[in-house]
Amino acid sequence: MRISALFLLAFIALALPGCKSCKDKKAEEEEMPPAGTTGTPTGPVNSSVTGYGVLNKVKGIWNGPVTSTTPLGGYPEWIVDFRPISENQISAKNELDTLNDIHMSFFIAKYNNQLRVAFRNGGAFNGMHRVSYFLADSVSETAGQSYYRFSEIVKGKSRAFTEVIRKADSLIIKSYTNKYNTQPSSTPHMTWRARLQDSTSAGPATAQFAFPKATMTRDFSTAFIGQSEAIYYNASTEPYPEAAQPYLGQATVNYTYDGAHVPNPSRNVFLVITTQPLLSGFSYNPANLKYRSRYVILAANDQSFVFNYMHPGTYYVYAVYDNDGNGTSNSGDWFSATNTTLTLPAAGTTTVSTQINFTIP
Repeated sequence: MRISALFLLAFIALALPGCKSCKDKKAEEEEMPPAGTTGTPTGPVNSSVTGYGVLNKVKGIWNGPVTSTTPLGGYPEWIVDFRPISENQISAKNELDTLNDIHMSFFIAKYNNQLRVAFRNGGAFNGMHRVSYFLADSVSETAGQSYYRFSEIVKGKSRAFTEVIRKADSLIIKSYTNKYNTQPSSTPHMTWRARLQDSTSAGPATAQFAFPKATMTRDFSTAFIGQSEAIYYNASTEPYPEAAQPYLGQATVNYTYDGAHVPNPSRNVFLVITTQPLLSGFSYNPANLKYRSRYVILAANDQSFVFNYMHPGTYYVYAVYDNDGNGTSNSGDWFSATNTTLTLPAAGTTTVSTQINFTIP
């Protein structure tokens, strides 16, 4: 079987606990326009919706390093699969492990009698729920670069804000926070610099919804009355929880081991989901790594995981077992040497199983 340790290398890179060597370098893409400016528009434009252009700018599968001041640190790779989930909303869901996940969503909201693109960002951090709501308040769209700033809805950018920059095939998202109101203004929190890997996966939803349209997703006119800030720590109190998001489904992935592979409960398994197969017969196609869409780190004996709020479509599932527990690639690790297919209908559920059955030579 012509499958090398390079196959595992591409997976394990997702799981490294930190990337302290990832530098927050100043790049050409990060030259910011003055706040509140608007350049010569390019792409879909609707003057009645502030930030409308970002809906198309983030579409696709993206991959790049993260630098962060959070306890989770940085990562050499973060893969995000943004796709439309309605005519006026685009989202992406990611998991790191069973305690940490994030759901990002851009949609059109009404607030103070204006239509603006809102940004919902958050999830579980160490098992604790936290979600923040932002509104577009600064836009610059030119032929060479698009810039969007989203500020926290109640307290504004002194509490928290996010910058989204699109230039050519690069996407940069930078977030800032005043660290639970302990600082007078927001300071850098996280930076993600990504490159576009694939734009075809979002095609079916784009066509189905004729995305994007300048229509309202949610009316936030009264959503934040009496709130001290637009940051929530309880899903039952926030104005647009994950459970209310349309179109998305749920996929349960089970994994087992053949008789020749008996796992150590202290080791990890990496579940990786792609939109194109990584294997052709017994040959591995590394070019298709750009189609990775979701992944998660699990304990070896968990043997099951539910991918929530997943985009409908057809996927391929792979399980990798870190046999020596070193968090990096080497011979002797195990994986499932088949293209296990997963097909998820809109707002539906599905269950698939794969078997870890091959030792990397």
